[in-house]
Amino acid sequence: MSAPPGSISTLQSKIWNGSLALEIRLAASDCRTYDESEPYLIQYPRLSYLAFLLPRLHAFFAARLINPEVSSYDAWLSFEDVPLKWHYPLGLLYDLFSGAEPADLDPPGQSDSVVASQANVEASTGQAPIPWKLTIHYTDFPYDQLIQLDPEGLTMRDTFINSVKEADYVRNGSARTVMSLSKEDSDNLWLSVQNHELLLFRSVNNKLLNPPGMELRHVPTKIYLPGSASDDDTATILEETRPGHMRVVQSLIPLQLPSRQPQTLGTALNTILPSIFPSRRILLYARPVLHGAALPLAARMDDLGKAAAYTDGFLHIAIVMHG
Repeated sequence: MSAPPGSISTLQSKIWNGSLALEIRLAASDCRTYDESEPYLIQYPRLSYLAFLLPRLHAFFAARLINPEVSSYDAWLSFEDVPLKWHYPLGLLYDLFSGAEPADLDPPGQSDSVVASQANVEASTGQAPIPWKLTIHYTDFPYDQLIQLDPEGLTMRDTFINSVKEADYVRNGSARTVMSLSKEDSDNLWLSVQNHELLLFRSVNNKLLNPPGMELRHVPTKIYLPGSASDDDTATILEETRPGHMRVVQSLIPLQLPSRQPQTLGTALNTILPSIFPSRRILLYARPVLHGAALPLAARMDDLGKAAAYTDGFLHIAIVMHG
């Protein structure tokens, strides 16, 4: 049985309240003093994007920069020498690269429903125990790994909207729903992401999830595999990321199985990556992590798609190998 709308809404609200403590320092090669600069500290939403921080970071570090005239949008951020992609939300970057242990949402005796773990989700998306330490750079931009941003924010907006269109196409077999949004709705969708406003986001997102006269077909999902994980299955590899050794995998995930039973995370992963997830019910070699939580395989994909998708409409699931 699908989760009731009230439970979906409650879980979504808790995910939107999730944030991470960040400690951002200026790269030594860009600092004009021998002593390293003071760090920039902030509690930042998991669902937001680091690109939105660039003007504030530039204002904070300008007095220490070798070249204070450099544009704030020439900057880039890294974690342990891995450039962080602007079009990945902060929570996904953290789940992929921080090495933090995810919260366990599937303790013994728990209900199969994804929303039965709301208390644990709230805990997992709360404050990080220690700041995630990042470095900001203003030189040696890694053009082969990151997109170049612009002061008007058009690159970030276009990248986000293209992802929203892709998610809509996966859900419906057509991008007609997102393409038919009014200009006001399209502007409000982007504004809700920039300002992290859940109610404004819902006012537009509900139209995408409930298109008139159409039935949703698939759950938009992208799966991120570490370089140490190998799989010879039929899922499509969308992207090869050299730093951090990450592969992005995508496959169409129907809401229901051929037997008309609801699709669960376990059945989906078993179909897409059977050598990593040979069981539909038991985690043997790896854990699927979303918003800092190791998801139960019994979670229904339709519930996850409604409650736990990122703002672009996709479930961005990081695979963490055991041991």
